[in-house]
Amino acid sequence: MRDTVRGGLWYDCAMRTLKVLSRTIADCTLCPRLTTYRRAIAATKVKRFQEWVYWERPVPGFGDSRARLYVLGLAPAAHGGNRTGRAFTGDRSGDWLYEALFRFGFANQAESTHLDDGLQLKDCYVAAAVRCAPPENKPTKEEFETCRPYLVEELRLLKRVTVVVALGKIAFDEYLKASTALGHTIGSPTPKFGHGSVHVTPWGTTLLGCFHPSQRNTFTGRLSRPMFYGVFQHARRLLDGPEPTLG
Repeated sequence: MRDTVRGGLWYDCAMRTLKVLSRTIADCTLCPRLTTYRRAIAATKVKRFQEWVYWERPVPGFGDSRARLYVLGLAPAAHGGNRTGRAFTGDRSGDWLYEALFRFGFANQAESTHLDDGLQLKDCYVAAAVRCAPPENKPTKEEFETCRPYLVEELRLLKRVTVVVALGKIAFDEYLKASTALGHTIGSPTPKFGHGSVHVTPWGTTLLGCFHPSQRNTFTGRLSRPMFYGVFQHARRLLDGPEPTLG
């Protein structure tokens, strides 16, 4: 689709193309270890989810095809996205994320529990660097490399993205690797991850670093609600532009 196509036609074509990518991701079995693990988790489940029929497939990205904000995490949770079929849906990290997105106008509701719960993202797209739930939440180097083309293609299709929130150092680094694969030059010095870090890339996207809202970070106090809100408030301000001054 040429960049010169605008309005509804561009929107419809982008949606269809992202849908094709999503179907391709959901059907992927390229990583034997991850395929075996996510299916085993779905077969054994946990007590509180015994009544669920698990998704047990790779989890595509989710959101608005015209998004200017892109939120990138690490991988689906074994009993979160691997169960529900949607990124950050059905786990504690998702509770934090969607509440923040709702607070700053990127979502129509503050909770996400299953695919048909009515959640819609506005001007925002959410995805993970690796699309399958990994054992101990630790994908291998080879699994990152195998999955990266999906991230690259997603970023290529989301042509309006100008702000990226990377949830954790791994997501931060994976975004930079995917950007390099897209032909962008990172420049020197290489951006370094930190909570609240802000990097304007040579290709014009602003990359924001944010601690991942994992239970390890939130339960220990390493990441507080105000800290988390601050990153998305900054993203909102970047997208809305400076407030007009009176005078």
